[in-house]
Amino acid sequence: MDHSVHNKLVSFIWSIADDCLRDVYVRGKYRDVILPMVVLRRLDTLLEASKEAVLEEVKYQKEEMEATELDDEALKHASGQVFYNISKWTLQSLKDTATNNQQILLANFEEYLNGFSANVKEIIELFELKSKIRHMAGKDVLLDVLEKFVSPYINLTPNPAEDPEGNKLPALTNLGMGYVFEELIRKFNEENNEEAGEHFTPREVIELMTHLVFDPIKDSLPLTISIYDPACGSGGMLTESQNFIDEKYPASNRDIYLFGKEINDETYAICKSDMMIKGNNPENIKVGSTLSTDEFASDRFDFMLSNPPYGKSWTSEQKNIKDNGEIIDPRFKVELKDYWGNKETADATPRSSDGQLLFLMEMVSKMKSPDVSPLGSRIASVHNGSSLFTGDAGGGESNIRRFIIENDMLDAIVQLPNNLFYNTGITTYIWLLNNKKPANRKGKVQLIDASLLYRKLRKNLGNKNCEFAPEHIEEITRTYLDCAAIERKLDENNDPIGIASQVFDNGDFGYYKVTIERPDRRKAKFTPEAIASLRFDKSLSEVMEHLFELHGDKVYEKGFLKAISKDIIEWCDENDISINAKAKVKLLDEKYWQKLREILEAAALLMAEIGSEEFNDFNLFKDKVDAVLKPSKFKLTGPEKNAILNAVSWYDESAEKVVKKVVKLSGSKLDELLDHLGCSKDQLPDYGYYPTGKAAEYVTYEASTDLRDAESIPLKDSIYRYFLAEVKPHVDEAWINLDSTKIGYEISFNKYFYQHKPLRSLEEVAKDIIGLEQKAEGLIAQILGIDVADVQGEA
Repeated sequence: MDHSVHNKLVSFIWSIADDCLRDVYVRGKYRDVILPMVVLRRLDTLLEASKEAVLEEVKYQKEEMEATELDDEALKHASGQVFYNISKWTLQSLKDTATNNQQILLANFEEYLNGFSANVKEIIELFELKSKIRHMAGKDVLLDVLEKFVSPYINLTPNPAEDPEGNKLPALTNLGMGYVFEELIRKFNEENNEEAGEHFTPREVIELMTHLVFDPIKDSLPLTISIYDPACGSGGMLTESQNFIDEKYPASNRDIYLFGKEINDETYAICKSDMMIKGNNPENIKVGSTLSTDEFASDRFDFMLSNPPYGKSWTSEQKNIKDNGEIIDPRFKVELKDYWGNKETADATPRSSDGQLLFLMEMVSKMKSPDVSPLGSRIASVHNGSSLFTGDAGGGESNIRRFIIENDMLDAIVQLPNNLFYNTGITTYIWLLNNKKPANRKGKVQLIDASLLYRKLRKNLGNKNCEFAPEHIEEITRTYLDCAAIERKLDENNDPIGIASQVFDNGDFGYYKVTIERPDRRKAKFTPEAIASLRFDKSLSEVMEHLFELHGDKVYEKGFLKAISKDIIEWCDENDISINAKAKVKLLDEKYWQKLREILEAAALLMAEIGSEEFNDFNLFKDKVDAVLKPSKFKLTGPEKNAILNAVSWYDESAEKVVKKVVKLSGSKLDELLDHLGCSKDQLPDYGYYPTGKAAEYVTYEASTDLRDAESIPLKDSIYRYFLAEVKPHVDEAWINLDSTKIGYEISFNKYFYQHKPLRSLEEVAKDIIGLEQKAEGLIAQILGIDVADVQGEA
């Protein structure tokens, strides 16, 4: 469907709403009637021709066979569709026999709706259509709406038609229905100041995806094909894939099975109705959350194409995927190896604010094994840029990328132009996955930048202001099939134009994230000001200080804080202090206050014994603290003692290094450590083990958290080589914390395709400024009605 026909049809449908429903519904609620009526009319037109045959079959089953229950399959056969209606009515006959009595029309309409097969009744229920027609009948507009929808000047059928004047009315395909649906949703939501929320996939993007998925294996397409979309919307991706195969690579004995799932009731109903219209099995389309329930757990598919929602939270679905932080859904956990090659089960879930990669993992879990299917499975999925690089090494997003790439499933990624979609202007990408790569693509990933290939639309459609022309689709497909590097061309102004392509090894996208440590150097000194802060919890210091200043030692009395809890919470609210449930328990617990006071008293004892001398060696200072505490009444835990030490010490680069421990390393113990670190004995200091000068004795130092750094090192590089070349020359006392090493993967299109454009020369810039200045003078003179030459002559 071209844009002009699409706009004409949308305008016609909108006019139905505006003409008939203006006084019955607010404009933002038109969709509640219009969308189900569009679907109903599409189904109704397909049953008109077989109405008599269905009624004959009903009569035969009831009278001749004396059936108590009608044979569903026989009725489908009589209707020639995968659905039927056993009432005597069609929408046209309802209109033709209608009188001004709305209640009779309503009764006939309800009889008509009740006559549908169960699969259509589900659609009617999802749209709540019965309540809508009752409301319209009560407002005396049901006949008006019905007359509009059976008008010969509108064609909602999947077949071409003509109006009474002989003008051609194009067929409304499944994809065309999707366009109409998206545009109507946009218009309806504008009336409610809402956003559509979904990113309907434009026709040319689907066409590109089908070329990329099916063209590489066009000569070996199986005769039985299954296609799946886990976020199928109105089903355009599925039916266009089916159409593509039927038109481009036809085979008389080929069977194509479409599967999908959709969470939105309206779009699901439209999708299911179009599956019926197309003759596909509507039972293969499921309604509900793909992420929460795996309705296709035992199924594997040949092809999967999808445009899942991006930037959409999946918080409400976490309970079905995680239990106390542990992944319970096998689709979203993967097996990876750590730095040393040990296998481990890893989390494959992204941040809760964006679930798009979960849909990709859903599709990955549905891929056919090449051991079972000679072609394996092929996937095309649309994503925004965050899927390429968000998430740190070891995090869910990175683990997903790593699993896909290390298992050699990522075939290519195509960057699309901005403003290609109706409801978003952001940069989008098509990910192509294949678990049965041909020999020339094994171990490789192709990146294609097609962001500059587009033609402008004469009129914007929502955010969409451009589209792919057929030659663009052909060029992108050819670039993908060739799997070769293409350098970006430049125009006469040195601006990039055209397409660019690069082919990488899988390992090019991986990196080690390694923590680089530096020794902690601390000075220490007891002062009244330093230890005073120990009376309060650092995270609750503001409110605790306020309470102590207001009530003094009463805060330690049993039940006092709970008695004034309401006042405390009100004070926190007034001062914009947010306190969670756990912190609130601490704040109102006098025993917790008493424990903090004991720590303060212990610090006061230490200050009295050790004095206010400043120590340049924190190791010596700790020894003195231990010596005082050992015989005292205070039995402090490790964290409590550290709280005191941290309160009275600070980092100073001139201080001595803080010793963590001294260890003996010899024999098998030394060999195990060297093997673990992959280094020689003389390289141990670079990994944090420093010889003391005594036989087999090494000292390790506490690391400064403030000076801790992380380096991202390409997988193809050596961590140790990188450390010696890039870190050691700048920070001599740094060491590698190899046990912190995580492996991450990210893909940066800017890194690979950005082309620097040199700044213009000073002369060029000056020339432009002078030219603008001269133009400005002329404009001012024009406004004032002055001749510039005369003014300059007088000057």
